[in-house]
Amino acid sequence: MTLAVNLKGTFFASQSAGRIMIGQKYGRIINMSSQAGFVALPGESVYCMTKAAISHLTKCLAVEWGRYNITVNAVAPTFIRTPGTESYLANPDARAEVLERIAALHRIGEPMDVAGAVVFLASDAASLITGETILIDGGWTAR
Repeated sequence: MTLAVNLKGTFFASQSAGRIMIGQKYGRIINMSSQAGFVALPGESVYCMTKAAISHLTKCLAVEWGRYNITVNAVAPTFIRTPGTESYLANPDARAEVLERIAALHRIGEPMDVAGAVVFLASDAASLITGETILIDGGWTAR
């Protein structure tokens, strides 16, 4: 299920959007990866693998579609305070570990931390950025 949703879903959504963007000779695709695509999380190998694959898919599509003035990038957030992370972060030990791993900032991310990067990548200010994955991880991978 994780493979189908994360990787196949990203591939097919990009493919559908890409068809339209190729026709109009312009577009911005921003995929959702994760810091888990850059670090190993015990017990989460399939999730980590799919998120790493999204980052590589992003590079491949950027190279293929650049000639049509389409940029393809991804964002890779850390733990973000959402309904999906609520139960995990409610465990004091898990929360403490996450806060310790977010080395530089020692705080849980908020949805707006990700939204700002997405808005930037969709804007003209990022017109020369393609094939990149922006880590929004508070310093987790800086260690």
